[in-house]
Amino acid sequence: MATAKLSGFPEWLPADRAVEERIIDLLKHTFELNGFAGIHTRAVEPLSALAKEGEIDKEIFAVSRLHSEGAEKNPMGLHFDLTVPTARYVVENAGHLNFPFKRYQIQPVWRGERPQDGRYREFIQADIDIIAEDTLPEHFEYEVPLVIVQAFDALGELGVPPVKVVANNRKLIEGFARGVGLENITAVLRCIDKYDKIGPQRVAELLQEEAGATSAQAEACLKLADIESATTEFADRVAALGVSNDMLDEGVEALVKLIDQAHAQSPGSVVAQLKIARGLDYYTGTVYETLLQGHESLGSVASGGRYDALARTDKRVYPGVGMSIGVSRLMSRLIGKDRVLTATREVPTAVLVAVTDEETRSEANSVARALRERGIPADVSPVASKFGKQIKFADKRGIPFVWFTDGESGHEVKDIRSGKQESAAADEWLPPAADLWPQVVRVV
Repeated sequence: MATAKLSGFPEWLPADRAVEERIIDLLKHTFELNGFAGIHTRAVEPLSALAKEGEIDKEIFAVSRLHSEGAEKNPMGLHFDLTVPTARYVVENAGHLNFPFKRYQIQPVWRGERPQDGRYREFIQADIDIIAEDTLPEHFEYEVPLVIVQAFDALGELGVPPVKVVANNRKLIEGFARGVGLENITAVLRCIDKYDKIGPQRVAELLQEEAGATSAQAEACLKLADIESATTEFADRVAALGVSNDMLDEGVEALVKLIDQAHAQSPGSVVAQLKIARGLDYYTGTVYETLLQGHESLGSVASGGRYDALARTDKRVYPGVGMSIGVSRLMSRLIGKDRVLTATREVPTAVLVAVTDEETRSEANSVARALRERGIPADVSPVASKFGKQIKFADKRGIPFVWFTDGESGHEVKDIRSGKQESAAADEWLPPAADLWPQVVRVV
């Protein structure tokens, strides 16, 4: 079968998939500790719900049947994040949900962007969102980034570095832009969001080209974007720029509260950084990005914000706030060229039951079944070859034990790492706890 390699669609080897699953398990555990319930939404949404004439529209994968009959009445696309489908899910199921609705979701998403370091066309996100009915209390904006910090603390057992959450407020940026006389706020946000990618000089040029800014207005926006502080001192620096606007004041006040509340619970974990804008147009308030310490060049590994009108009907509105961890982006660092993690074996199997000859395979199957019934992952050798070959078969897969049904004392089990072999009964024997399932370990 001829195959075509498609870039941007990672397919991990079994041992690497074990690493990914361990990351996901730790994230799920942290989310559930904090009261988030898991959901799973469909992979496709109507294009009308996904495409909003923003930058992301260029990256949406459209979906159609190979043998469709004419134009589709309701064209669909693969979801590019998990927030848009969650908003739709909340609207459709509002009568069955209790608000505030705290949910987590760990699924693949798709974006047709150019693959590069840590960026893929198909990747797994781990989302948390808190969605309310009519009014979302601001304290949830403090809770969400701290749950993300806690999640990365949990990943620390795997060697994942700690993170710094950087935060801003869309109202702060919009109010400042209006205060200096700019009106095309969407273009301003889009330009500032590219600050780290293209640098301040090019952002200034884009502000003039796309947002209609004068050189003085562009310079003022850059001065704002340059402000960063781990304390509420940033508010004084904004005031010193001499721009007056009610929305600006509202955004500054909201960000001051966020930094104060986050510092009280986790000092230094959330920092004000006024160049954070987030490119998706549904954010209306606080926005977040997250930097992996020592790997800042990777870009944000978790991001999100508040949205007040994404989920709504003619009669109700469901404001929310959430953040998403890029699991696949993390994987690019943990199992990439400078590998940090690996699994102790590539298969779940802890014991391979050897087969003396095909006439005794049923006995080997009985041993394996007895072990499995006791929660011990076991497999049976596929071929009744010489025992040396069967041991080699196990060794290549990292299986630590081989079971023999016709040892000198009857049934015996061999630890092929140490060579120790001893009598064993399938209804009593247990491997050491560390060998029962594959372990994710740091590469020495």
